[in-house]
Order: sequence, then structure tokens, then C-alpha cells
Amino acid sequence: MRPLRRSSGHLASLGCFLFFLLLPLLSRGADMPVGSTLSPSNSATWTSPNNTFSLGFTASASSPSLFVAAISYAGGVPVWSAGAGAAVDLGGSLRLSSNGDLQLVNGSGAVLWSSNTGGQNVSAAAVQESGNLVLKDSRGATLWQSFDHPTDTVVMSQNFTSGMNLTSGSYVFSVDKGTGNLTLRWTSAATTVTYFNKGYNTSFTGNRTLSAPTLTMQTNGIVSLTDGTLTSPVVVAYSSNYGESGDMMRFVRLDEDGNFRAYSAARGSNAATEQWSAVADQCQVFGYCGNMGVCSYNGTAPVCGCPSQNFQLTDPSKPRGGCTRKVDLNSCPGNSTMLQLDNTQFLTYPPEITTEQFFVGITACRLNCLSGSSCVASTALSDGSGLCFLKVSNFVSGYQSAALPSTSFVKVCSPPLPNPVLGSTAGANSRGGSGVRAWVVAVVVLGVVSGLVLCEWALWWFLCRHSPKYGPASAQYALLDYGMVLLETVSGRRNFDVSEETGRKKFSVWAYEEYERGNLAGIVDRRLPAEDLDMAQVERALQVSFWCIQEQPAQRPSMGKVVQMLEGVMEFERPPPPKSSDSFLSTTTATSGVSSSLVSTVVSSGPRSRPRHRRTWSRRWRWAAPSRPGTVNACRGSCCHRSRT
Repeated sequence: MRPLRRSSGHLASLGCFLFFLLLPLLSRGADMPVGSTLSPSNSATWTSPNNTFSLGFTASASSPSLFVAAISYAGGVPVWSAGAGAAVDLGGSLRLSSNGDLQLVNGSGAVLWSSNTGGQNVSAAAVQESGNLVLKDSRGATLWQSFDHPTDTVVMSQNFTSGMNLTSGSYVFSVDKGTGNLTLRWTSAATTVTYFNKGYNTSFTGNRTLSAPTLTMQTNGIVSLTDGTLTSPVVVAYSSNYGESGDMMRFVRLDEDGNFRAYSAARGSNAATEQWSAVADQCQVFGYCGNMGVCSYNGTAPVCGCPSQNFQLTDPSKPRGGCTRKVDLNSCPGNSTMLQLDNTQFLTYPPEITTEQFFVGITACRLNCLSGSSCVASTALSDGSGLCFLKVSNFVSGYQSAALPSTSFVKVCSPPLPNPVLGSTAGANSRGGSGVRAWVVAVVVLGVVSGLVLCEWALWWFLCRHSPKYGPASAQYALLDYGMVLLETVSGRRNFDVSEETGRKKFSVWAYEEYERGNLAGIVDRRLPAEDLDMAQVERALQVSFWCIQEQPAQRPSMGKVVQMLEGVMEFERPPPPKSSDSFLSTTTATSGVSSSLVSTVVSSGPRSRPRHRRTWSRRWRWAAPSRPGTVNACRGSCCHRSRT
């Protein structure tokens, strides 16, 4: 009998060995009964029937020695995590306890997160093909699901309702119940700041109160909003690749930088591609650079710095961690001063705007902050609003750009130590690589400017022949023409081309979106040999063109600065997006009956009618003052002026 017992022992050992060997395979697409456990110490996962999604432990992005229990798309893109990213050590686990409670447990035994389903007759857990983790009873009825408890991501077929939140660090995303607006907030223990609150289709939602708006990412790449009061889904945003098919997952996510974006990820890829973002200007995200940090742009990427050399990074290894004063204000009573920061704004959003906004001039804006013991910084707007913001909150977020019409002041202990002005890149590169070659600049600038001059003279001749009221062409609109011609020169396409390739958008708008994504090669004329292209020169030329076609004339550089920008002897900020509207491009002159694409406003009097006794303007040309008795308007040289009869 001994051999028999020995044989039975071997069989038992072999059975146990095979059970543990096959355990990862048995979990594929199968329901996991109570008592099932996942651990970082092995590679076991719970997967959906077709292995599209899996639940398992992955290394924490912030600390590789810790692990996060996450649902990931095939390839490794995470879409949900237990405890909103709570991390455990190597001895931790995710377990479906005997009473039906799904728990994330640390190596010490401490429960970091729980589904709170103990005692509710949960019998099994399963990962569905949609990416939804469900807890079921013995009849298969869903008692709890991860789709009802999203972390930072919403995937296809998942409904995100107005009562839910996405969270990522200090940021929270939600859908406003009454308006359907997408809302982004920065939160701390002391306050909450709403820095984005926008409705994308107010023509559908603006005149009604919604009951239960729901945000959805459709399989075709359209982010839509549904509600019981709406007859059909309302489009919130189109992904750049909407309508494209393929084995891919689409999703929207609240990223750790406080922006809400749409993505797509191909099956088997561990990376996702951005297709749309809610906040077009990342530096407008409150708190992006931390307390007293200032956001600006280095090319196309946002970078963080401190207001002046009176500050230092709180953590040099974390540039977005904010700044602290080298000498605290309490250490210099009566010896503080206000350091001026040009083209800088300290962001002010609700609810702070109700207590920090005042109507005073720039000098009073500076002095009032200097004399106020709780004020740490101020911003005076120069956009005609007369607004001043006195920053008395505990958290201050800054934004610096050459396009910002504002001047800010920050309170520091004397002496004030402004940041050094960025030097020219010409010396470092010695006409080498980063700037466009001098002869290229000369040819492009002289050629385009000469063409514009000839164009302006031709227009002057035509308009002065047909109306004695036209005056000189505006130099700012010559810059607009130059920017358009420069963009067309680089791309080989007309600025107003609209095609399927551009997503039915005007080419300049599409080109800027591609530039923001870093797809410079997609903008450049395909007929140019790739080996002859200097992409640094291409990027600089595109940046200059986008600055020149800004809708607001005050934001456009002078032609002298354009030359310096192209040569690389002048640094400049990332251009803001050009507007997509072109209302100044399509009118018909009533005085001559000739269709023109250059004049947007006309006086509808006939060529022989009596002049109107008021001063009238158009966006493109300036009307001369109305004639007084005894005078006539005559065109001489390059302008129209009055002369005695």
C-alpha cells in the first residue's frame, strides 16, 4: 500500500501545481468568485472575454516601487483604477472578500479603498468587453459597476452623468446639471476655483434648463451631450480623426495638467493620441505651475517659472510645484516693494473674482496692493475694461505672454530682482541653424512686401478712381496679408482652402491645430524635398505667419519685428490661435457695384449722392472726413485729402 499512498501524494502535488499554473488562464473572460485575489507579486489579471480590457496591477507613475490596480485597454492604456489611483506596496492586493466587498489592501493589511458592497449578496466579479468592472449576484444581476464610479476617464458606451466627477490630482471635471456646461475646477482644502465653464452648443441648450445631461464619447469620435429635454444628442466636440474606423478605443480624460481631452488608442498600443482639448491655452489652467508659479511658452510647449529672482522653485525637481519667496514678506516689514511684470496676468476666476476685482487705474492697482497687508500681487488690464485684480488669496497662479494686454505687480522684499531678459539666439547660433538663413529672409520679406506694395498701389488707384472717399491702406492689414502669403508660401495651399483633409475647416485654422500638435510636416508643401527642409526654420516661419494673421491688429508685430523674428535675432512667444471667422472678406461695394473681398463696411450711397455728415469707417480702408462747403475730396499721392476749390 505504500507505493499507492506515495502515488496519491504525487498526484495531489501535481494537481495543486497545475491549478496555480493555470490560474491566470482561468481568469480570462471568466467570472471571478468571492475569495479571488490579485497581487502585484504575480502577473495574474482579470480580463474581458476577448481580452480587450484587463484588470491587474501596474507600476505607479509617481513611484515605481508602488503599484496601482487598474483596468487597461489592450496594450496598456489605463481607463480606471481602484481608489482613484491609490497605490500599494508589493505585499498589497485587490481582493473580493467572502462577504462580497471588493477591497484594495496594503501590505500592512490596511484597506485603502472599498466598493462598500459587503453583505449585498455579491457572488462574483467580471470585466466586460466595454471596460466595465461589475460585481454580480448569483442570478447575474449587476449590484455595482465601475462605470458608475469613474476615476479620470470615460470610454465609449460609458455614460457620464451630471452627478459624477472625474478627478486628477487637484483637478475636478463635471457636467453642470442645469446648463450642460463642461466645468473644470481646481480644488484645495481652503477653496475651489472654477477656471473653465463652457457650453459648446448654446443654440440647443442655452434657452432651456436641462434635467439630467449625460456626456458620451461615441464610437465615431464625437463627444456628445444627451438630455431628456433634447430631441437628439448635441455635439460637444469632434475628435480630429472622427469618422475614421479601425480597431481602436476612443475616450475622454481629465489629465493631471488640469485639461480635459479626447483621445484615441489603437489596439495593442500603449500610447494614446490626443484628438481634442477643452482648454485651448494650457497656461489658462489655474494652478498649472503651482502657487506663485508663472506659465509661459517655450515654442509650443508650456513651461513654468518664477515671477522674479526674488523667488525660487519650491522643489527644483518639480518645475510645476510652484515658487516661494527667498525672503518672506514678514521678514521685511515696511521694506517691501512692487516688482512690475509686463505682459503678465495673475489668473482670477470665480469665486475669487467677486472679491478681488476693482475698477482702478494701473498706478492705483500697484499702490493699493503695496499698502494692503494681505495683498501679494495685482494685475491691471490694458484692454479698455479698467479692471484691476488684487490678489489676496493663498494661492496665486500666473500667466505670461507677449499677447497679454496686462501688467502685473508682485510684492517682494527690497531690492526687486527681475528675471533676466532672454538673450538673442543669433549669438549662440552665429547664423547657424535655428534662425532662417539671411538670404531666405531677404528674399521672402522683400518679395512679399514688394508684392504687397504693388497690390496696395493697385488698390489705391482703383478705389480712388471709383470713390473720392477712400484713404490709405492700413499697415496692420498689410501685415495680415503678409501673414497669409507667408503661410501659403510654406504650405503651398491657399489660406481659405476648405477640404476633407482639413476637416472642412479653413486652412489657416487647421494649420494652427496641426502646429499645436507638432505636426509641422503635415503643413509643409508636399512638393518640397524632405531632405532640404530645416524644420526649425519651418516652425519659425509658421509662428511668424500665425502672429501676423491675429484678428486683433494690436497683437500683430511690426514689419521690422517680423524681419527680426524670421532672422532669429528676436525671441517671441507662442502665437495664440487665429480666429476662424473672416467677416471682413465678403462684401460688395454699393457705391460702384463692384464686388470686393477687401472692404467689409460700405456707405450705401450712390456715386453722386450727397455725402453723409458723419465719419464712417471700414475695417480695410478709412473714409475721409465729410466735405465741408467749398471743399472737394481729391486723391493725391497715396492718400485722399481735402483741397480748396
